[in-house]
Amino acid sequence: MTYVLSDIHGNLRRFESIMKQINLQPDDTLYILGDIVDRNPDGIKILRRIMKMPNVKMLLGNHEYLMLTAVGHCKNAAEEKNNTNWRQKRLWYRNSGGITHDRLKRITLEQRAEIFCFLRNLPLNIDVEVNGVKYKLVHGSPIEDFGRLHRFYEEYEDEKEFAVWERWDETHPVPENFVLIFGHTPTLYFQDNNPLSIWKSENAIGIDCGCGYEYGRLGCLRLEDMKEFYSEE
Repeated sequence: MTYVLSDIHGNLRRFESIMKQINLQPDDTLYILGDIVDRNPDGIKILRRIMKMPNVKMLLGNHEYLMLTAVGHCKNAAEEKNNTNWRQKRLWYRNSGGITHDRLKRITLEQRAEIFCFLRNLPLNIDVEVNGVKYKLVHGSPIEDFGRLHRFYEEYEDEKEFAVWERWDETHPVPENFVLIFGHTPTLYFQDNNPLSIWKSENAIGIDCGCGYEYGRLGCLRLEDMKEFYSEE
């Protein structure tokens, strides 16, 4: 079976609730569309856990991108203190990165290096096909949109920054012959469901159900039959 979820944001309780429900088997695949860290305290713990799971595939989210640009270049605590990219660190902290940074300081330098190496090698988009349907999995937006509409996105330095930060909405195109599945933007921006739930249109699916916030929950979608799973509060 093929499962997709996004934007865990350090909430271990909600993540474990989903994992218990889907009962992931060795021949299943779970795709996580980024933003495992920040807002809640257990992002590093969850990240290290999924790094050991061969049937879990992850995309780079904007919060992992923030962590990398803020401190990913530092080899030790002294270098981090003196040579951190302060502009990026302030941006990371404004996006609730302080709680993740605190946990990062509690693990070994070797463990930190493993995390940063893992994150640097994450894809921005993944294409999968299930039951003859092609899905494009993204965190924020498809890479193709940057190439097609570059003149409209001058605020982004490159396609990586665009893919993790730009919020897809219904005014944006969907790559031809694909159904787009995205995170990053809570589904309350697309519908008024309470509690938040997965949003679906003809060719796009939003699965960020606000897990990073008290009012939200973690949503997960099984692609074979479109069954939805939600974390228990």
